[in-house]
Amino acid sequence: MMGEARGVPKHLAQHREGQRVSQLERRKRRSSGFSVILPEGTGHTWTGRSPVCWGGWEPPSPEGDLHAKRRPCAMDRGQPSSEPAAADPVAPGPSVIAPVRAVVRLRRCVRLLRKRCLPPPAVRPDSEPWAPRADPDQPQFFTFDGPVELSSRPPRKKRRRSRVVLYPETSRKYRPRAERRSRAQRCLLLLVAIVGFQVLNAIENLDDNAQRYDLDGLDKALQRAVFGQPAAVERIVALLRDYLATHVHSRPLLLALHGPSGVGKSHVGRLLARHFRAVLEDGALVLQYHARHHCPEPRAAEDCRQELARRVADVVARAEAEEKTPLLVLDDVELLPPALLDELHGFLQPQRSHHFHNAIYVLLSGNGGAEVTRFVLQNASRALALRADGAHGAGAAAVAAQAEEELRASLRALLVREHPVWQAAAIVPFLLLDKGDVVNCFRDEMAGEGFFPEQARAELLAAQLSYYRVAGREFAVTGCKQVVATVNLL
Repeated sequence: MMGEARGVPKHLAQHREGQRVSQLERRKRRSSGFSVILPEGTGHTWTGRSPVCWGGWEPPSPEGDLHAKRRPCAMDRGQPSSEPAAADPVAPGPSVIAPVRAVVRLRRCVRLLRKRCLPPPAVRPDSEPWAPRADPDQPQFFTFDGPVELSSRPPRKKRRRSRVVLYPETSRKYRPRAERRSRAQRCLLLLVAIVGFQVLNAIENLDDNAQRYDLDGLDKALQRAVFGQPAAVERIVALLRDYLATHVHSRPLLLALHGPSGVGKSHVGRLLARHFRAVLEDGALVLQYHARHHCPEPRAAEDCRQELARRVADVVARAEAEEKTPLLVLDDVELLPPALLDELHGFLQPQRSHHFHNAIYVLLSGNGGAEVTRFVLQNASRALALRADGAHGAGAAAVAAQAEEELRASLRALLVREHPVWQAAAIVPFLLLDKGDVVNCFRDEMAGEGFFPEQARAELLAAQLSYYRVAGREFAVTGCKQVVATVNLL
């Protein structure tokens, strides 16, 4: 060899020859893209983009390598050549270091390509904290992208990942409000709405329960059929309206109608019984108990007590099953034995079953009749105001209310001394009837019996009765009690 003739060592000549071959290969890769030389000794060569073949042979190296030989172009399109490559005169035979050299060359090529892809320092200076820096310790990856493709990619900025708000697809998106309303406020509004709805519903139920008993019709019937007792009728209807507004009660209603004979107590009791039978549509829910008929004098008081207790229990139990309020009318209460009054007083106790609390008791008694008569005669000047017929000015109502309150207080004090059952009763006094009221009773009875209700004839019949004459006024002693018997004599 030439190196040996000039006295150059053989290993140094091989090293220089290898450097010259490496430089030629780099220049080839720069001109044609890149090429990969498989380990020496395999006899094959692969190129990424094959150069132009001249007649099936590769062109000679432009650098004029002395030891380069023309090799057949068998890898025109990147396919491995099936013919073995010509042996290099510098490195004859296979070598163990050849694969390592190939790997080193590949690594150097990758580093060169990456360094070319980095932007110049003026564009992304190293002083900025976000500029990426090449770290030689980091692993390097080889890609088949050319230098133009790598340089065209814009650098990615590392953005801070924000929390994503996800909305349902079917719902509308709203902007968050600056002030958040508390959920407790919404719950409070909902509670107020529910309470208001319940109150309105309760009011409607009250109206429905009161309409079942047709108290307006009862008021008209009593005003038309009962003469001389406008204040008593108004108080009875008001008490019934308040009690029948609801179905559930804590205690029964006890009405005590007191007054002298013939003023209309029994007549009001019959009208009440007739009306409740009509509106309840069940005659068994109305009980009329007459002391003279159901408990005469010879009968034992204990038997009467047991019978009354049984009948009252049956009525209230049936009314509870039908969710209705029964009516129990007891006439001539002043004739009842003390044992029956005790039993009646037991019905009013809160210890009794709840269905005993939902009932209306009407006591018709002549007790206190003398007190009512004395009060009317002593206050004859105020008796007309006490009737509250509305024909004597605005002050008549106040005078009537004061006089009625005094009369009820005196009656309660008198009746409680006889029996405690009247302590819980709503006392309704019936006043004496004057001569004009007796004339109206005659006309009504005459029309009922088929006679023409002539005013002069009715006055003539009314003149046959006895009266209390006080302060220019006449009050009937027996009221309208003798009207029926007198008309029957016509």
